[in-house]
Amino acid sequence: MSRAHPSTRTIRLLSVMEATTVTGPAKNLLGFVARARSSEFAESAGLPRVETRVVTFQRAGGDAAADGAPNAFVAGARAAGLEVDVIPERFRFDPRALEGLRRAVERHAPDVVQTHMVKSHFLLRLSGLGRRFPWVAFHHGYTATDTKMRLYNQLDRWSLPGAARVLTVCGPFAEQLARTGVRRERITVRHNSVTRPARADDASLAALKARLGLKEGERVILAVGRLSFEKGHADLVAALGELKRLDPALDFKLVVAGDGPERARAEEAAGALSLSDRVVFAGHTSDVRPFYALADVLALPSHSEGSPNVLLEAMAAGVPVAATRVGGVPEIAEDGESALLVPARDPSAMAAALRRLLTDTPLAARLSESARERVLTEFSPEAYARALVEFYGELVGCAPAARPRTVRT
Repeated sequence: MSRAHPSTRTIRLLSVMEATTVTGPAKNLLGFVARARSSEFAESAGLPRVETRVVTFQRAGGDAAADGAPNAFVAGARAAGLEVDVIPERFRFDPRALEGLRRAVERHAPDVVQTHMVKSHFLLRLSGLGRRFPWVAFHHGYTATDTKMRLYNQLDRWSLPGAARVLTVCGPFAEQLARTGVRRERITVRHNSVTRPARADDASLAALKARLGLKEGERVILAVGRLSFEKGHADLVAALGELKRLDPALDFKLVVAGDGPERARAEEAAGALSLSDRVVFAGHTSDVRPFYALADVLALPSHSEGSPNVLLEAMAAGVPVAATRVGGVPEIAEDGESALLVPARDPSAMAAALRRLLTDTPLAARLSESARERVLTEFSPEAYARALVEFYGELVGCAPAARPRTVRT
């Protein structure tokens, strides 16, 4: 099949993603598709149309979705109207998957191939397809929690320099990529986007409060995300101990929405500080929006971050934020203007920021209002989709149509 000429003003995009659930990058992809595929969006913005297909992998014995799809990600993609090629594999980095990927890319002959995770980056470079098709690699950052992850990160450092463009989520990640061999002119930064969350109804909120054991008048500190070492939950528990010492009369409770390998350590830390009655581990939840409606403040104690969705979501929901000054956080939230930012691994500084937000109502209101306006203007899904379509158009030589200029008088 021959590739479409850019003059058709339709860009055929093939997205290669290893995912089984709709979280993080998968959620961003489906949100982009929902906007960019509509003729109204392309016509109003003077942009090319984007037709997206998805290629993913499914290991034998994986959990099927309720509708018979191989997994929840495939079910979500198909529900969004996407055609999905599922490449079977026997184990991680199965060499048969490499041949399946070659056949899928050659069959669809896309204008742009994009990859999202370590395995898809690695297989695309190993296949040689990146030399035949414009290749965009999405880089979401590194974790080094164990030997296996450090090995995967090394594979990524070999793969990414072969991409035509590497799209990452914050400035510090771009600098890190440049130090590990990706040419600077090939790196583009695009932060994640967020929509204004729907308001939960009163009955749902009452039920959630009852499930969490929240009492009337308790101030709620919310933490959202996977409980892994780099997310700093042990530091946050230590900050609660300092907060209790600073203001013994303050009636507060921490609600942790998420699960992961560090949960036991965080629970032990809470017990050691006599805080077990002030910390609720809510476990994994597929819909965190009602939690924002309950929160008086969001705590983001991470040691490293890229463009954290939880920060964007809290800002859009109007929840005041105390966060560590790491990764792309200062590029999204301005200290003293739309959040309070503190050094990482500093429980005392986090405790002081939390206390200010819980006790200074005018400050909390000013920061949350500024944050909501900033995030819904500068980090909207529409702005994100437009930036990506322009990015793809430049890559394949399909420039946006000229738009009439507005003359200010």
